[in-house]
Amino acid sequence: MHEALTAFAVDTSRHQTQEHIKPLHWYVACRLVTEGGFHPDDITPRPPISATKRGGRWLLDFARDAGAAGERPILGGLKTKNVDVTVCKDGIGPVVAVSVKGTLGALRNFTNPMEEAVGDCTNLHISYPALVYGYLVVIRANRQGPDTPSNDVAIKADGTIVDSIRRYHDVLVRLAGRNDVRAEASKYESVALALVNPEEPGFGEVLPSFPEPDSPLKLRSFFATLYEQYDRRFVYAAPALESRTRRHEWASNSPILDREDLDEFFPRVHHD
Repeated sequence: MHEALTAFAVDTSRHQTQEHIKPLHWYVACRLVTEGGFHPDDITPRPPISATKRGGRWLLDFARDAGAAGERPILGGLKTKNVDVTVCKDGIGPVVAVSVKGTLGALRNFTNPMEEAVGDCTNLHISYPALVYGYLVVIRANRQGPDTPSNDVAIKADGTIVDSIRRYHDVLVRLAGRNDVRAEASKYESVALALVNPEEPGFGEVLPSFPEPDSPLKLRSFFATLYEQYDRRFVYAAPALESRTRRHEWASNSPILDREDLDEFFPRVHHD
């Protein structure tokens, strides 16, 4: 996460290309494998990870050549949408999707991102009501200073968050928490908002003070909510499909689990 957010924080381009956010796509994809228990072959972009079954156990290993970039187009109710990260099951379709929105500046008006978020969510849920859809928002926490354009300020000189971001947070709260296939199509199953520090100290780290500790948009619960909703819809509610939909548990002696950069994950490990 820190490496992905560092790449985001250092981007100084005034044109928001995908390059500043792609490392986060890879981070999400890798986490869906190691922590979520989804097979890497089912994920786009495909993570640089191999999953091999030996002796009845699934072993994970790092496999750089296996990685493949890209976005998967999903047929929505209104239009086809290229989604940043997806998990698709053969014969079932898209089961998990994550859209990642990164904002570097122009923080005074979030009207367009709000409308886009509602539209994308509604569009996909019309075609796939059971789809577990997550929305991950990262904003560069530019501090007010003599060289910072006023429109790009996220944190005022006194340390408080600008009103536009607070309003954006409140809208995102209302878009989160869809917990049933019959619930509002315009709501996401899970939403997270993170402000990323672009300077020292704490360069490339998530600002701990906002959202507040009791906010439902804290990053720590984002992935757990995705897994919970997936299990409820595609495993517990469909026992006849459980052999195909049940999330994998990885062998505790998987080579990849020895990597230090997995410390922040909670690998889904099988315990004998």
